[in-house]
Amino acid sequence: MKALSTQQAKSFNERLAKFANVYAAHRPLVQRVLNISFVVYVLVTTYRGLASRPPPSSSAGGKSKNIVNEGDKQDQTGKPPRVAVDALFYQRLSSILQIVIPSIRSKEALLLVMHSSLLVLRTAISLYVAALDGRIVASLVRARTKEFILNILRWLLVAIPATWTNSWLSYIQNKLAIAYRTRLTREVMKQYLGEEAEGPDGKAYYKISNLDDRIKNPDQMITHDIQRFSTHLAAIYSNMAKPVLDVILYNYQLSQNVGAEGLLILTILVQSSAIMLRRLAPSFGMYTTLSAQLSGSLRHTHSRIAEFAEEIAFLNGEQTEKILLDREYSSVLRHETNVLTRRWWFGCVEEGVIKWLWGAYGLVLCSIPVFLKLPGTRLDLGGRTEDFVTNRRLLLSSSDAFGRVMYSYKDLSELAGYTARVSLLLDTMKDVRRGKFEKALVSSATIGENANILRGHGQIIESDDIQFENVPIITPNGDVLVKSLSFQVKSGQHLLIVGPNGCGKSSLFRILGGLWPVYGGVVRKPSASQFILIPQRPYLSLGNLRDQVIYPHSKVEMEARGVTDNDLLLILAVVGMDGIVEREGGWDVMREWRDALSGGDKQKIAWARLFYHNPRYAILDEATSLVPTDMEGMMMDHATRLGITLLTVSHRPSLWKYHALILHYDGQGGYVFTKLDAEKRLALQEEKQSLETKLLEVPKMRARLTELKAIAES
Repeated sequence: MKALSTQQAKSFNERLAKFANVYAAHRPLVQRVLNISFVVYVLVTTYRGLASRPPPSSSAGGKSKNIVNEGDKQDQTGKPPRVAVDALFYQRLSSILQIVIPSIRSKEALLLVMHSSLLVLRTAISLYVAALDGRIVASLVRARTKEFILNILRWLLVAIPATWTNSWLSYIQNKLAIAYRTRLTREVMKQYLGEEAEGPDGKAYYKISNLDDRIKNPDQMITHDIQRFSTHLAAIYSNMAKPVLDVILYNYQLSQNVGAEGLLILTILVQSSAIMLRRLAPSFGMYTTLSAQLSGSLRHTHSRIAEFAEEIAFLNGEQTEKILLDREYSSVLRHETNVLTRRWWFGCVEEGVIKWLWGAYGLVLCSIPVFLKLPGTRLDLGGRTEDFVTNRRLLLSSSDAFGRVMYSYKDLSELAGYTARVSLLLDTMKDVRRGKFEKALVSSATIGENANILRGHGQIIESDDIQFENVPIITPNGDVLVKSLSFQVKSGQHLLIVGPNGCGKSSLFRILGGLWPVYGGVVRKPSASQFILIPQRPYLSLGNLRDQVIYPHSKVEMEARGVTDNDLLLILAVVGMDGIVEREGGWDVMREWRDALSGGDKQKIAWARLFYHNPRYAILDEATSLVPTDMEGMMMDHATRLGITLLTVSHRPSLWKYHALILHYDGQGGYVFTKLDAEKRLALQEEKQSLETKLLEVPKMRARLTELKAIAES
C-alpha cells in the first residue's frame, strides 16, 4: 500500500515537472495571450460598466399621465424619479453632445484631440518616472554616487515636460467646459427667447412659466445647471479615458516585471471586490437631480421676496415669508444631511477596499520576484530593490487608476443628474414651441362639454381687422371662461372691455398676442408685431433712459428708422415727461428705472414707447390708472391722431367717450358686444349711482319714521 502511494506521488511529480517544463517552454506565448486577454477584459468590462441598461418600467403597463423620465416631477408614489446611468441617460447625453460638439471640425473636437494627446503623453511620462524612481533607489542601495547624480538630473529634466503636460491638461479641460457651456447656452437661449421671425411660435420663456408645469425655475437651469453639466462633462472624459489607459499600460508593464500570472490573480481579486462596491453604491445621480431641484426652489422663494418686497413690507408678511424660507431650507438641509450620511459610509467602505485591501494585494504581487525566482529576475540586493520600487510605483499608479475608474461611475451618476435637468429644459422648450403643454387642469376641464372644447383646435388667419368667430376663452389650467365669443373690430374703432375680475378680459389680449392657444373657432387678426401692450405696471428694462422709450429697439435700430433724440424728446413732451431728460442727467444715464420712477411716470414712459413704435393696435390694461384725467385725455387723443386702434380695459368712466364699441363680460360665461353710446351710458351710470345712494338711505328713513310714529303716539 505504501509502495503504491509512493509510486502515485512520484508519477504526480513527474507529470507536474513535465507540465512545468512545457509551461516554461511556452511561457512567452502564454504571457502574450494573458496580456492580450487582460486588455480585452478591461475594455469589455469598462464598456459593460458604462453600457446602457433599460430604465425601470413603470406600472400600469407603462402608461402614465406624467412623463416621469423627463422632469423633476414626482411619480405616483410621491418619490422623485430615479436618475441612473441607463439607456435613457445615454439617449439624453447623445442629444446634448450633438449640440456641444456639432462636428469633428469644430473647436470642441479639436480641444478633445489635444486633451487625448496630452493624456497619452502624461501616461508615458508616468511610466518613465516609475522606472527612474527604481533606478534612483537602486543607485542609493549600491552607493553609486555618479549614477545617483545622473538619475537626479534625469528626474529634474523630466519634470519640465511633466509639469507642462499637467498644466496644459487642466487648462484644456477648463477650456472644454467653457466651450461646452457656451454652445449649450447659445442653443438654449435661442430656443428660450426665440427668433424675431418666429413670432408667437417662439416665446418659450413665456409658455414655460405660464402654460406648462414641468419647470418651476428655468433661470437656475440656464445658469447653474448648464454650468455644472458642462464642468462634469469636460471632467468625465479625463476621469474615464485616462484611468482606463493607465490601467492597461501600467498593468502591461507590471506583467513584464512580475509575470502575467500574478496579474491574472490580482485582477480576479480586485474585480470581485469592485462588483461588491458597485452594488453598494447609492444612487448619486438621483441625489444630484433632487439637490438641484430643492436648491432652485429655495432660490425661487428668495427671489420672490426681492420681487414683491413692497407688498410684503406693507402687509407685515416678514414672519410668514420666514416660515416659507425655513420650510424650503429645511427640505434642502434634510436632503443634504441624508446625502452626506450615505457618502460617509460609502466612502469608508470604498477607501477600505480600494486603498487598503487592494494595497495588500499589491504588496503580495510585488513580492513575487523576490520569493519566486522568475526568469530574468536579478538576484543582487540593488537589482531586487530597483525591481520592487519600480513595481511598487507601477502598482500604486495602477491602483490609483483603477480607483479613478470606480470613482468615475459616481461622477457619471452625477453627470446623469445634471443631464436629466438640462434634457428636461431642452425637451420642455421643444414641446411648448410645438404647442404641447403639460399643465394641471381644473376638475371641470376633464368632463362633459368642457373636455370636448379642450380637445379642439382653432384657426388663426392674418387680417387687417380683428374678428373672433365662436372662439372659446380658456385659461392654461383648462378653466372655460367663455364657451363661444364672437365680435369684430375694424381699424380705427376703439374697443372698451369691461367686466368683473377673472372673466376673461386679459385672456382675450393673450390670444391676440399669440401667447395662448386657440381651442376652437376662427381668429382673424393682424400679426403679433402689430400689437403693443401697456399694462398697469409697465416693464422697464435694464439700460439707459433712451432704452426705456425705444424698447425693444437699440439705438442703432432707432437711428435706422430715422428717429433722433430730439424726436424722442417731442414724444416725451406729449406725455408731459420732456423734463425727465434734464432731470436725470441725459439720455445715456443708467438707472434702475423701476425704482427711480413713480407709478404714473412709468405709465407715461409706456405711452411714449407706444407713440415711438406707432403700431396698428394698442392693448391698454388699466394703462392710465395712475395718470391724471387731463393727461389721460391728451394721450388718448394723440393715439387716435396717429391711427392707433385702442383695445382698453378700464373702470374709469372718463375713458368711455374715446371708444366706439364695448365688450361687456357678465362673469358667468356670457357677454354683450355692442356700440358704445358714451353719453347715454354716463347718464345711466349717474342715475344708477343716484338710485344706489338713495337706497342706502332707505333703512335710515325707515328708522326715523318709526321714531316719529312712536313720538306721535305718546
